[in-house]
Amino acid sequence: MWCRKFLLATVLASAAAGAAGCHTGRTPELTVLGVQNAQDVVVVQVTNPASRPMRLTKLQYSFASSAGKTIAEGELPLSRDLPPGAAIVVEVPMDLPEASEGELQLRGLLTAVSDEIVKTFRVSALVQAPPES
Repeated sequence: MWCRKFLLATVLASAAAGAAGCHTGRTPELTVLGVQNAQDVVVVQVTNPASRPMRLTKLQYSFASSAGKTIAEGELPLSRDLPPGAAIVVEVPMDLPEASEGELQLRGLLTAVSDEIVKTFRVSALVQAPPES
């Protein structure tokens, strides 16, 4: 009986250590650099804090009000390499209703390929909506 418990404990400990070892790195980070009113885009910096390169393939995004209500959403195809520790700039279309003002939340799923494995990351950033003209 003791041997069975020891074996079970060893298997569980090995599984936990293996799962911890499979952690693939940190999530890419979004930083809003600005809003270009003329083109209705949000200029976003995407940073790769991981130690492995990744190829960004798609950003599914939504803009939500400060109350959490989704105002607009879309999908942006990407084809950009992002080396470890590097950052790139992406322009996200901002097709918002006329009535949207104030602080917005840009939320999304960023799809990337790293080590030939497709991964999705939840990303978000605060956006100051452009003032009415």
